[in-house]
Amino acid sequence: MSKLGDLGARLYRGEVGYDFVGKRFIWYGVSILITITAIAALAVQGLNMGIEFKGGAVFTTPKTAVSVAKATEDAEKASGHDAIVQELGTGGLRIQISGLDTDTATTVKKQLATDLKVTEADINADLVGPSWGEQIANKAWTGLGIFMVLVVIYLAIAFEWRMAVAALIALIHDLTITVGIYSLVGFEVTPGTVIGLLTILGYSLYDTVVVFDGLKEGSKDITKQTRFTYSEIANRSINGTLVRSINTTVVALLPVAALLFIGGGLLDAGMLNDISLSLFVGLAAGAYSSIFIATPLVVDLKEREPAMKALKKRVLAKRAAAAAKGESADGEGPVGDEPQVVAQGRQPGRRP
Repeated sequence: MSKLGDLGARLYRGEVGYDFVGKRFIWYGVSILITITAIAALAVQGLNMGIEFKGGAVFTTPKTAVSVAKATEDAEKASGHDAIVQELGTGGLRIQISGLDTDTATTVKKQLATDLKVTEADINADLVGPSWGEQIANKAWTGLGIFMVLVVIYLAIAFEWRMAVAALIALIHDLTITVGIYSLVGFEVTPGTVIGLLTILGYSLYDTVVVFDGLKEGSKDITKQTRFTYSEIANRSINGTLVRSINTTVVALLPVAALLFIGGGLLDAGMLNDISLSLFVGLAAGAYSSIFIATPLVVDLKEREPAMKALKKRVLAKRAAAAAKGESADGEGPVGDEPQVVAQGRQPGRRP
């Protein structure tokens, strides 16, 4: 068995572990800081909305000897607006200019044909009206809202409302960070970005639901025992799925990283950045939130219940009494390391 596989098995059996839940206020602080930074970036810089949302024209030219830099200068001079120029595999250019209406686009097309030394008939022009972009944005918000509502309903039925609330907060956390990164780096927001944002929600929920499922199973009839508190069982659930979450995230991130850094960076295929950045940031944020945010939030909500408070008192009282007698909390002999499992970063449960 590989070292990582062996570690995963030991984590699952409770032989080793890390106290994620006990240090939850550190993770909350980190997330709050990142979220505030993302919101500040949105407030100050806003989003670089693509032509599909704010309207404009896209001109596709045949093969030309004019450089991207020169074409950008010519396009901005002809239109009076900022232009984004990309070189295509055919040797032609894709020129995107925002804020053009039909009449202006026709004039710009003629001027581009002259500047780029190509015939006007060979330039393909696609005009996107701002109203169409507004419809796309409204549909995206509607789809996102429906998705969130369905997620909350499903989790509330399959698990409980506390888990549904925690998962919803984790999803909002992931979306805020991803959108904030777009604002910071200035990447263009296109329909591809929206698709990427909707896609990452599924990945984020996957890891969260896996942990929740383990927590639901581990906390069954929890009040009938006095060995572990709810937070300790929750911590065991996180550790039990930790290696699985890492493996899933890394495998998912590798192809996305190739799209972002190789396709969008080295190969200068800027259109890949639209979806790859949202996927990359969202996948990483989703893995983080499922471990450090969602389950600790469930613990905070759950341990407010009178039954869980009473359980915690019984567990601690039993451990204190056992320690005073020089026995383990399970009554299995001299005091060992069982009552101090959480403090040492080991999971409550089975002994090595």
